[in-house]
Amino acid sequence: MPLQRRLPKRGFTNIFKKQYAIVNLGDLAKLDPKEKVTPELLAQRGLIGRLNDGLRVLGGGELTAPLQIYAHYFSKSAAEKIAKAGGKAEVISA
Repeated sequence: MPLQRRLPKRGFTNIFKKQYAIVNLGDLAKLDPKEKVTPELLAQRGLIGRLNDGLRVLGGGELTAPLQIYAHYFSKSAAEKIAKAGGKAEVISA
């Protein structure tokens, strides 16, 4: 009998796991402050590949310009940095 059949299977793959497109604030700092930052705009500009279950904004990097960002999820540090820069973080539904 082959080795892969003799060894026990380990782990679990959750088939209901959500796959989010992830973007950091440092990447959004390059955008024009007059534009509304939406998932469609980010996909058009090539900052995210594919919008699977939504857009998740993480707090990596610094944000200097006040941006209006629409996403499905914001980390706590990202929301604080956006508010500190004078921008607005709005959660959209899926």
